[in-house]
Amino acid sequence: MRLVLASASPRRRELLAGAGLTFEVRPADVDESIAPTTEPAAAALEIAARKWRATAAGLAPGEFGLVADTVVGLELAGGWQLFAKPDGPDHAAEMLRALSDTRHLVATGVAVGGSGVAMVSGVARTWVRMRAIEPAEIADYVASGEWRGKAGGYAIQESADRFVVDLEGDGMDNVVGLPVRLALSLLGEVGYTPARAALERHRSVGGGQGAR
Repeated sequence: MRLVLASASPRRRELLAGAGLTFEVRPADVDESIAPTTEPAAAALEIAARKWRATAAGLAPGEFGLVADTVVGLELAGGWQLFAKPDGPDHAAEMLRALSDTRHLVATGVAVGGSGVAMVSGVARTWVRMRAIEPAEIADYVASGEWRGKAGGYAIQESADRFVVDLEGDGMDNVVGLPVRLALSLLGEVGYTPARAALERHRSVGGGQGAR
């Protein structure tokens, strides 16, 4: 029984290892484009499902796979605006200006399954309240490079936590990129037994929650 994490994200690796699981990393390479007005939870689940299909094709007998996708969304009068990963410094600055002084949603879709085991999925949602960010702070943050590879252009687990006033809903681990309790629960559901003990340990130390 082997677990495959289909993600190149060091943050997801750290969170999953911190839950006590051992795994092999095999990143899934898929098209992550989606209509920018898609509701965040639906977008995260759709892209996670794409990653799962790519991952499932390479699983050997006895292997289980875990994929995740995190998106940031801002609800506007006309609907949702999605923020994926910035494609450069100017794009990162643009995202931070748009998210400054807002209450926005971070959604992570998680999909798991195994060789010959059907996929199950779920999504976690965390509302992030961000204070107004001064132009000089945005410039300094973009210069730091922390925005690279981060949905919404910021990393709450690094120095961007100083911009965040409050979190509502699911835990900070969801904002970082992997709602651990949700991931463990789904893995247990599809028969990856090491996740069940890990979930009990996670509950006992009050880890972040994920919602189905």
